[in-house]
Amino acid sequence: MTDKRALLTRQIIEAGRFLYGRGWSPATSSNYSARLAADQALLTVSGRHKGQLTDSDVLATDLAGNSLEPGKKPSAETLLHTQLYAWRADIGAVLHTHSVNATVLSRLTPGDYLLLEDYELQKAFSGVTTHEGRVVVPIFANDQDIARLAGQVQQWLAGHADCAGYLIRGHGLYTWGAQMSDALRQIEAFEFLFECELKTRQVLGR
Repeated sequence: MTDKRALLTRQIIEAGRFLYGRGWSPATSSNYSARLAADQALLTVSGRHKGQLTDSDVLATDLAGNSLEPGKKPSAETLLHTQLYAWRADIGAVLHTHSVNATVLSRLTPGDYLLLEDYELQKAFSGVTTHEGRVVVPIFANDQDIARLAGQVQQWLAGHADCAGYLIRGHGLYTWGAQMSDALRQIEAFEFLFECELKTRQVLGR
């Protein structure tokens, strides 16, 4: 195992333990990845418990989502990761989680996006320098045809280069960053803001 692969594998394993510990990646849900090379990514193997990942639970894929390791099956949602690496060369890690807040909020929000506005913690997202603005989080319908879903995501991203993450309705959150630490920071920020939105709606009776 190369030094870079070993480092990225360790980051994926540690991310899994952290996200599982926070209740954002229960059981075998979720998937995580890191860019291994310009045309390769490391991804969690399908069906693994994210709080109990080991070195063997990570595999290399090309950017078409094909496993480069015989006998290892990548997540069914691999294309949603590799599509992001192909979209922007500066993306180094992608995280997908299944938290209660993200799942419920995506189901309760009408329309095709969630609007986060005037929260101080918006500044935790890459490229955002003030709370005086809006963070638009698109919401896509859940789809078992991942290639089709990836195409819909790419169509949105092509017109919204500042997008920090997106929701799949009734499913979960995708976010990314230059490094694993950046993606984890954005997960925490999203989760805080999702909880604020849900509590605000509860107080207002909406």
